[in-house]
Amino acid sequence: MKEYLKEHVTSALATLCPGSDIIPSFEKPRNPEHGDLTTNIAMIAAKQAKTAPRQLAQQIIDTLQLDSTLVVKIEIAGPGFINFKFTDNVVRTSLQEILQQETNYGRHNLAHGKKTQVEFVSANPTGPLTVGHGRGAVYGDTISRLLEWTGHDVTREYYFNNAGRQMRILGDSVRLRYLQLLGDTLEFPEDYYQGEYIKDIAQTLLDEHGGKLRNEPAEGMFKQQAEKDIFADIKKTLKSIGVVHDVFSNENELYETGKVKEVIEELRAKELAYDLDGAVWFKATQFGSEKDKVIVKSTGEPTYRLPDIAYHREKIRRGFELIIDVLGADHVATYPDVLAGLTALGYDSSCVKVPIHQFVTIVQNGEVVKMSTRKANFVTLDELIAEVGSDVVRYFFIMRSIDSHLNFDLGLAKKQSDENPVYYLQYAHARIASIIRHAEGVGIDRNVPAELSLLNQPEEISLMKKLADFPDIVESCAATFEPHRLADYLHDVAGQFHKFYHFHKVVTEDIPLTAARMSLCLATKIVLANGFSILGISAPERM
Repeated sequence: MKEYLKEHVTSALATLCPGSDIIPSFEKPRNPEHGDLTTNIAMIAAKQAKTAPRQLAQQIIDTLQLDSTLVVKIEIAGPGFINFKFTDNVVRTSLQEILQQETNYGRHNLAHGKKTQVEFVSANPTGPLTVGHGRGAVYGDTISRLLEWTGHDVTREYYFNNAGRQMRILGDSVRLRYLQLLGDTLEFPEDYYQGEYIKDIAQTLLDEHGGKLRNEPAEGMFKQQAEKDIFADIKKTLKSIGVVHDVFSNENELYETGKVKEVIEELRAKELAYDLDGAVWFKATQFGSEKDKVIVKSTGEPTYRLPDIAYHREKIRRGFELIIDVLGADHVATYPDVLAGLTALGYDSSCVKVPIHQFVTIVQNGEVVKMSTRKANFVTLDELIAEVGSDVVRYFFIMRSIDSHLNFDLGLAKKQSDENPVYYLQYAHARIASIIRHAEGVGIDRNVPAELSLLNQPEEISLMKKLADFPDIVESCAATFEPHRLADYLHDVAGQFHKFYHFHKVVTEDIPLTAARMSLCLATKIVLANGFSILGISAPERM
């Protein structure tokens, strides 16, 4: 209906204001009593039309020629909003579309195969994934699914630093544990990685090589074995919550292929890099920064900015038209330097979008569980999944805006009741599956064509309208990178269904009415299942 109204309102405005290139947009009014869709086109175009907004709104309404079987009422509200109310036939038509399209309902091809990269997780292989990594993992994967549903050709990518100080410390942590296993008495630095997983990696090397590695450097087999074992663990953890990356990239490759060196040379050639106090500086002030930034320290070691600029340049060179970097809150002040570097190299950095997710706090028995990777005093993502299950982990991580801090309440997550939002959603799906089984058990054929005009009760109309919103919700969530709004929507669908079922029995002696209500149940089940698929949670048939 949005496209239908857009076409007719645009035509009406062109008649009233020749040469106007303003395209109307439509939203759902906050109060359903105000109609099904509203537009502020009269307020936007009033100046161009040299007419008061409410007067222009009335002129648009007078010019419109809409199908009365689709639109039952048009009215002006406030300073010039135009509200449209649809006939019940419109939502019944949407119900038919759901039943016809099934698993494809809600899919769009708006992006027409736009080559898109979503980089997420990107944790260095220095230890098991924590719950903080988990939030970024679930968010990145859900965004990827939303973009795929709207026609993007998505590549999921994981980028990690295997060439820096953290990795050297990791290798040396394993080396020292290895020597301790050999019986050496030595001091283990407090800022080294303390977890049991370090001892496990050292034990693996001891079992395989005995004492032959006593003189092996930290960045040799110790670092290599640690990276290999930890990455295997990371991939296994991610897979357990349905996250699988297509590409793994690492910083070291950028040095080996000369990409990092190229960036320095290009910046120097453009006179955007200079030497000062033994360091190499990038003229970031020319691109909006308050001060220039060091890209190579006086020690010769590059800062994070340099390889990251090189990496993002390669993303664009690889043909990605939309690049999404899912980063944690600790990167909020750093990524602008990378975008400035891209701009300095002559690339359009507007294709790079950077959603920032806030921290996660695990609350257990009213107490906050502290986390520190090196001290190993942390809740791993594996432990959380084992505690509450993959579905709960994914939903809890996505049910709040990533802009807000997330308190993950273990007590609530374990509840098998309506208080648990995951249970509430999945129970609605399972309840519908139960209704369908019952209907089939008493001989009702769910494939018999239904007379949808029999669906005229307020709860039925309300539920149908809510289901009809699904394609727009998918589209808008993908466009704004806000999957939590899909979670909110599905919660509303479940609520509308529970309300409908409370007031109206589905399987009755009235066969035509039963068939119509069965269609409504099936459509609700389809929308819930499609939404669950995007969120990456299961759609149980029984609970």
